[in-house]
Amino acid sequence: MALWAQMTPQLQFLSTQILNELYPDTFPLDVRHYLASWIEEQKWENFDVDNMEQEPQARRLLDQMVHLLQEVAQHNPNVVERVKLQHISRNLSVFQQQPMQLVRTVRDILRKERHLLTQVGMQSNFPPFQQIPQGPPATNGTPQPAREDGKTDVDNLVLKVLEIQNCRQTLHQLQEDLNWEKQEMESMQGQNELDPQHSDLVTRQNRIQQLEFNYSVCAKKRMQLLQEAVCALELCQASLILRIKSWRWEQHRATIGLHFDDNLGPLQTWCEQLLGVNSNLRQELMLVKRDHGVVEQFHTLQESLAHVLQTLIQNSLVVDKQPPQVIKTQSKFSTTVRYLLGEKMAPGKPVLLKAQIITEAQARQGVVPNENVGELINSTAILEHNTASKSTCATFRNMSIRKIKRADRKGSESVTEEKFALLFTTELTITGCESPYTIQTISLPVVVIVHGSQEINAMATIIWDCAFSEPDRVPFVVPERVPWKKMCEALSSKFMSEVQTQRCLDRYNLHFLAQKIFDQPDINEDFSNMPVSWAQFNKEVLPGRNFTFWQWFEGVMDLTKKCLRDYWSEGLIFGFIGKQHLHVILQNKPNGTFLLRFSDSEIGGITIAYVGPSDNGGRKIQNIQPFTKKDLDSAGLGDRIRDINCITHVYPDLPKNEVFKKFFTVPSPPNPDGYLPFKLTTVVNPGDQRSSTANIPPDTPMDMFGQPMPTVYGPNMNPAIFSPLPQSTPPYMPEQMSGQGPLYQSPMQQAPSSEEIDMEALEGILSSFCQNTNKDLN
Repeated sequence: MALWAQMTPQLQFLSTQILNELYPDTFPLDVRHYLASWIEEQKWENFDVDNMEQEPQARRLLDQMVHLLQEVAQHNPNVVERVKLQHISRNLSVFQQQPMQLVRTVRDILRKERHLLTQVGMQSNFPPFQQIPQGPPATNGTPQPAREDGKTDVDNLVLKVLEIQNCRQTLHQLQEDLNWEKQEMESMQGQNELDPQHSDLVTRQNRIQQLEFNYSVCAKKRMQLLQEAVCALELCQASLILRIKSWRWEQHRATIGLHFDDNLGPLQTWCEQLLGVNSNLRQELMLVKRDHGVVEQFHTLQESLAHVLQTLIQNSLVVDKQPPQVIKTQSKFSTTVRYLLGEKMAPGKPVLLKAQIITEAQARQGVVPNENVGELINSTAILEHNTASKSTCATFRNMSIRKIKRADRKGSESVTEEKFALLFTTELTITGCESPYTIQTISLPVVVIVHGSQEINAMATIIWDCAFSEPDRVPFVVPERVPWKKMCEALSSKFMSEVQTQRCLDRYNLHFLAQKIFDQPDINEDFSNMPVSWAQFNKEVLPGRNFTFWQWFEGVMDLTKKCLRDYWSEGLIFGFIGKQHLHVILQNKPNGTFLLRFSDSEIGGITIAYVGPSDNGGRKIQNIQPFTKKDLDSAGLGDRIRDINCITHVYPDLPKNEVFKKFFTVPSPPNPDGYLPFKLTTVVNPGDQRSSTANIPPDTPMDMFGQPMPTVYGPNMNPAIFSPLPQSTPPYMPEQMSGQGPLYQSPMQQAPSSEEIDMEALEGILSSFCQNTNKDLN
């Protein structure tokens, strides 16, 4: 039953056409399912379907199958299913007169299943629509390109066509020999009319009978090979179409920064080879009609080849370069559509590709709509062949949406949540085909805006659609809620892609983000399986703020990308951490110690938290007003850190001028026209109490969640709070946290023992940060 166990998950991805061809009416899917173990235990491959002496064995198998199916029906508690199985068992009597046909049917089904599983990559645990398997990793960990898609299967198809052609040539030779022998026979009959038992005449008759038998066997083999080749072509092409869908899916997921290989060369080669095989098979089928007339299965094979050809032609149109997924009206944009069978198009009349914008509802209908919902400018382009790249593309270089017609919105739905798409259609003729074909494809979903202020919210719609939609969905359905762990993957991947860095969001950053989006700053549990909604992501404003979670997160990405990439990549920015969690990090540090963190109260801001003196002679943590992109454009972060006198050592205890000197601006030389140069200097007023947190109590250690240490850490601590995500820990933070006891000892108190509190999680982040900073100095 191992084969059926592998096959069952793939059924949902197969089209109705493929399923009907795989499991015909004479042997429905129900039989394969209920008798899976018994079917796979029989020796179907040991039969010679042309050997009538094996008919009794085949009839015994048929009787056993009917008996087993009746037993299954009898014990099935579902009345509808029981009646259905009884009806199927009676219909199996169609094989009573030709039991070898049952053997052939079951054998072919098992062969097709194995072939299909090989095609979709089941043997490598890659189900359809997931990422295309890659080769083994190189020594540097970079995956090597996968072998050329479908090469082995196409080669087998080509060999099958050659076998059919050889069979045809053999038939031709047999026919010539037979014609010659019959001619000689007629001549001999005229000479030996009185002696019909003449030895030469008898020999000639025997030879003619042998040639006729050989001709009959070869003709039957020819049809059998044709049937097998058409079946193999259908399965190979089904696998190709799955791979094209997989390419489109990866292109969609690339929006959030996932890896995407945009090379369409192997898929184009595969398409062209299958078109060639289809053409050869159609030619061989017509030669069968010429030689033998309309034989059994002729029309079935002809229809199958025509359907496979149409499917291939229609699925070979892909959007190579997608349009921007957020499009502002009256703005120019470009997109490129590629036809993978471009080299096979009939020469002559240019092929014009037309584009139009469609709604989500129109995309679901799957046909060219009559109603226009938007006016596109420069919406046509010619499919042109590039000899150098061997690609045939239509490039829309200056397309623009002049106006858009909105659908009626439901409830609080915003215009930035409405999804459209671009539909591309054309009519073309393929060489060797008489009739033209109308083909079409659609782009990824796009959001149309009329003002730049809508762009961030529109991008939120696109990010949610890209990160959480399912493959092969109904356009453009997406879940309303997803587990937080899926959101983590999307946020980290998008952050790395947008900032163009190899340092991802670590588990501490992600835990703070979870506390923020769920408005649970004091909850220390694992948020992985907690559902987060679209409303929490970008409809509801954060508590006490006037912006949503996505608007705030996008602001951080934009600031980091434009002003702080090197600071982030080198581990000089702590990242996402709340004010209330600074106590545990800075509580025992001397005045002037500081760290950098993203502001959680302002969009696109970075702030400096530092230890300063309090009025009563103690210490307190203060936060400098966040610097925005506008601030950092006038004076860089490095220069501002240099200018601020109340900060001296970056956490843990390193001189700021050593750590950040590479970011300092070199003083300008004297101006040749006599003017004295000037510079902007950042000054902080340490006496401003509005930016300070509560004073640091001398005897109460705090944890990184802003709680007194004994109330959180200890025997009741949840060890799964900071369970690592795959690839979520940056170089400065080891997966194995140090358990050596307290990282530092306060001059104001004796550090608690490791038996009193569990500092493991905290020590990991702090010690790693220290090591990374020291490494930068070296």
